[in-house]
Amino acid sequence: MAARLSSRREKFRGLSPAEFFYKNREIAGFSNPVRALYQTIRELVENALDATETHGILPEIKVNIKPLENDHVFVRVEDNGIGIPPTEIPIVFGRVFYGSKYQLRQTRGVFGLGVKMAVLYAQITTGKPLKVVSTQNKSKYEYEFEIQIDIAHNMPIIKNMAIREKTFPHGTIVELITEGNWTLARRKIESYLERTAMIAPYATIVLEELDSKKEYRRVSKVLPPPPETGKYHPKGADLELVKNMIRRSKKSLTLMKFLMENFDGVGKKTAENFLTWAGFDPETKLSKLTLQDIEILVRKMKEYEKWRRPKPITLSPVGESLLKQGVKRILNPSYVTAVTRPPSSFGGNPFIVEVALAYGGNVPQSDTPTLYRFANRIPLLYDEGADVSRKVISSIDWSIYKVKFPAPLAIVTHICSTKIPFKGVGKEAIAEVPEVEKELEIAIREAARRLRRHLSKLEKLYEVKRRKTIIGKYIPEVSRALAYVSNLDEKVLAKKLQTMLEKDIKTRGVINVPAA
Repeated sequence: MAARLSSRREKFRGLSPAEFFYKNREIAGFSNPVRALYQTIRELVENALDATETHGILPEIKVNIKPLENDHVFVRVEDNGIGIPPTEIPIVFGRVFYGSKYQLRQTRGVFGLGVKMAVLYAQITTGKPLKVVSTQNKSKYEYEFEIQIDIAHNMPIIKNMAIREKTFPHGTIVELITEGNWTLARRKIESYLERTAMIAPYATIVLEELDSKKEYRRVSKVLPPPPETGKYHPKGADLELVKNMIRRSKKSLTLMKFLMENFDGVGKKTAENFLTWAGFDPETKLSKLTLQDIEILVRKMKEYEKWRRPKPITLSPVGESLLKQGVKRILNPSYVTAVTRPPSSFGGNPFIVEVALAYGGNVPQSDTPTLYRFANRIPLLYDEGADVSRKVISSIDWSIYKVKFPAPLAIVTHICSTKIPFKGVGKEAIAEVPEVEKELEIAIREAARRLRRHLSKLEKLYEVKRRKTIIGKYIPEVSRALAYVSNLDEKVLAKKLQTMLEKDIKTRGVINVPAA
């Protein structure tokens, strides 16, 4: 019996991050050839945007897609960003959980995972390495690498490398051959690029396919201000975070100084008031704190209600002007307005809600408002029904705002934060966080009130136009009758009646009403 039991002992071993995501690629969105191709394009384009706009460069992004045999697809994405130092290129593309996004500021990506998943997916489906060509502004050379990932050790494998004189000023070109279904993924990818052009009107994006070319030229040369790296808010801190902060700090530091140096919006007075309220001596040295003390400190930090709101320096909203330009660029409506709400927070995380409303023009007629969703300037194309934006829009009685469906109405929602509250690992729908839901409703209703005023003016315009048309039809007949009775000139009377009509229209607040 003992021998049988010993033979059944489990064998234990660890997994590298690369091996974990190789085995669980669905978590990163690479669940099938259609979704994987869409996800590959998305990751490469978002990296290109981060490499440009964050550094004050107007983005020029070229995407080239060519279907090949055996369901293989060639993908090439080129940008004019700052480029990548040659010593970093293999690790940036060949090591999971390595990148420039592990800072407290708004970024499109969070985990430094997406582009590595594209490399992994190409590697396991076609066996082809990723090709990267990059150069920086001050460099005389461009560097070319062919890279795969050592899955067991989560390290890059350099298959080939070349150095030559640069052929372009600065930027990065990424090429790979991956498994994908271009026929089924085409519509999603084109929609993704179109929506990216909407939220980034300062970017020029070109999509080249086998049989066509689509180009979205920039309509603005103004970039949103880049986000700055910030500090954690005390209300959002957890035990492990605070323990690590204490570990990195000087043990002679007082608790008050520790809070002031490590947390957002905590000055001397705020720190002193909090510590007194929490039952701590502000002059206590960090070296004197026990684990139990730290646990109590963290719990009290979450419970304290008098912290200042998180500073929005870590965020980079698009802004009302750029948002309107982007919506006009893609939807071409007859009316558009945009609202950027003041910064708010949930769980110590700062966020800003932006909403644009487009009506008429080329906006398609629909039985419900057409919704375009964005998070940190990333278009969200899947799981719309589970998103908080759709919930808010569906809860509004649009007849209050003079909208009768079917109507040409589109709503654009953008949420930017250092921590987007996604609903599930797919990161395609935003959860119903009360603070976010409230800000969304305020912004959408404000935009809707502006639309109501616009539609009211249109109704008034049409009414005056109808009045002018009807009365204008009778002026010749009335002029003839008055001329017959008064023996005055018919043309003089017609002119005076027309002047009276124009004056009446002006008193109603409408000028230059077109004739019917």
